Amino acid sequence: MPANSIDRFLHERELLARGCRRLAGVDEAGRGPLAGPVVAAAVVFPVAWILEGIPVPLRELNDSKQVSESRREEFFRWLTDHAEIQFHIAESSPAEIDAVNILQATHRAMNRALEHLKPAPDHVLVDGLSVKSMRLPQTPLVKGDSRSYSIAAASILAKVTRDRVMQEAEAQWPGYGFARHKGYPTADHLEALRRLGPCPIHRRSFAPLRQPEPDLFS
Repeated sequence: MPANSIDRFLHERELLARGCRRLAGVDEAGRGPLAGPVVAAAVVFPVAWILEGIPVPLRELNDSKQVSESRREEFFRWLTDHAEIQFHIAESSPAEIDAVNILQATHRAMNRALEHLKPAPDHVLVDGLSVKSMRLPQTPLVKGDSRSYSIAAASILAKVTRDRVMQEAEAQWPGYGFARHKGYPTADHLEALRRLGPCPIHRRSFAPLRQPEPDLFS
């Protein structure tokens, strides 16, 4: 089936039919990098859009990884400029990631984004697997960012926000190439780490930054 023929409000309409009236999509960006925060976003679309169709400028909304950087920026502006759309963006810092692990830090960021939506959603569509710490009713959708407009919108907001954070990091910590690789473990990032060592936004719990455990028997 062509991508543009996928019904990306199918799951939202099913939840509306079950009596839910306020639905949020949640997604994250930045679980894999060696540096920078993990960012999560939560988005609530108007019920009328779910039932009658999303506005034309958002019809190609999709998984942020499937959309060009310039197109992501266009979607970001549209999503954040329209009062009909409610959203919140939250993050977990590198220090928090090191303290609790990347999965728990990701879930914390998701929950923070949801906590700022007032009133609270009746139900949440989550990209990937279920979030055990989430207190709201949820439906996990594998590859949800390509199956649900609500999740796709959250994916775009999280990705663009995190990319901007890493572009700003380039100026504060030059030499690592953060604006290019956004903290992911590319060859030039690893080479910069060998030359410069880690900076304050590197995740010390991630290999190759993680310090080896002491040998108790040495």
